Amino acid sequence: MTMRAQSLPPRSYFPEHAHEWGQLVYAISGVLTVAIMGRSFVISPEQAVWLPTGVLHRVGSLLGAEFRSLWIAADARAELPGEPVVHAVGPLLKALIAELAALPDGEDDSYVGRITHLILDQLHRATRIPAALPWPRDGALVRLCAALYADPADSRPATEWARELGMSSRTLTRRFETEVGMSLRSWRRRMRLSKAIELLGGGTDVTGVALELGYSSPSAFIYAFRTAMDVTPQAFAGGKVGRS
Repeated sequence: MTMRAQSLPPRSYFPEHAHEWGQLVYAISGVLTVAIMGRSFVISPEQAVWLPTGVLHRVGSLLGAEFRSLWIAADARAELPGEPVVHAVGPLLKALIAELAALPDGEDDSYVGRITHLILDQLHRATRIPAALPWPRDGALVRLCAALYADPADSRPATEWARELGMSSRTLTRRFETEVGMSLRSWRRRMRLSKAIELLGGGTDVTGVALELGYSSPSAFIYAFRTAMDVTPQAFAGGKVGRS
């Protein structure tokens, strides 16, 4: 396993490329956009994207991020998925990645090996997130999604957003479903799940998350989260999640 650490300024992107090794894409701070096979996914420090060998992808950040890329050799990834997967990153995996990134050149190989094996073990056990957030490429739709991601409690209907973006409601609906692969309403639900994972991982309590995301009550948020993740927000925040 090798690691690359890099700071990404706002609105910066790597050109589309692939690797001979498997890659784990992760940000220790900020938010990354990972484009895979014509789809884009937004991940916070509570998620990471696993990319098998040879998968074309593009990584960037709208708002800036501290980017960590882990490359994993073939003989070390036997139990890792053969397709792109978004994983939840718990406190232990987060700490291990930070520790590996901070190790100086010349560090004892046996210690590096132990950290590496712990990272692989945590990746094997990490919860897969089926509700990864797709992201559009069109300028107007990017502005829409960026605004809603920044303020997930914004409940303005599609008709109002269409007026603001200078198009008809029907055009907005058609373009959004064509480019993103789902309705704006469905995307909002998935976006709120992504933000919930980010906020819970940062220590915000359930009531605070519900208010931040614009749910009518904590119980409404708990129901939505459990429906999507098969676990309550409290259990997720406490790390009480099963293996995928």
